[in-house]
Amino acid sequence: MHLLKDLRSIKERDPAARSSLEIFLLYSGFHALCFYRIANWFYRHHLFFLARMISQLGRFFTGIEIHPGATIGRGLFIDHGTGVVIGETTIIGDNCTIYQGVTLGGTGKDKGKRHPTLGDNVLVGSGAKILGPFKVGNNAKVAANAVVLEEIPDDATAVGVPARVVRRKGQRPADLDQIHIPDPIAQEFCRLRLQVEALERKLAEQERKEN
Repeated sequence: MHLLKDLRSIKERDPAARSSLEIFLLYSGFHALCFYRIANWFYRHHLFFLARMISQLGRFFTGIEIHPGATIGRGLFIDHGTGVVIGETTIIGDNCTIYQGVTLGGTGKDKGKRHPTLGDNVLVGSGAKILGPFKVGNNAKVAANAVVLEEIPDDATAVGVPARVVRRKGQRPADLDQIHIPDPIAQEFCRLRLQVEALERKLAEQERKEN
């Protein structure tokens, strides 16, 4: 059963989880999945009004909005969860992790498949936006507050606005790790600082020659 796998996955991956009972009673991310699994059953049986009603109840109680038409695999961990939005044609693989404020949405330009597909073991950092009907590959990482508008390959990391891919050959950040992901802004500042230092050295050398 998917919900049992969801519960075990949270217990295995969240260091703050003390027991399965605590997760079952107190974790809003798990509650949102419970509402979703029920709503999705009604949706797949073409009882669309009941499906949406249940999903809206889930949104009211958890602050997490999952369209009942989305396809979600086993072991999804929605950590904290407030403000998460998952669109109708979203597909999420197994053992993915999503933090608060994440949007898996559309751009408004596409019809049919409008929302992203996440492979297995994908991590999406807090506040990230993934918009459009493309795939985020297996084992990929999306940094906090990144805005992803195009496909991300397997075993890659996307950072920045708009997001760009930083390949991590041979090493992957630890699961649930939003910290040790390259920061393109910090890298650009570092590059500019090195350029300024080089120009200062050249200027000082020129002044010595003139004197």
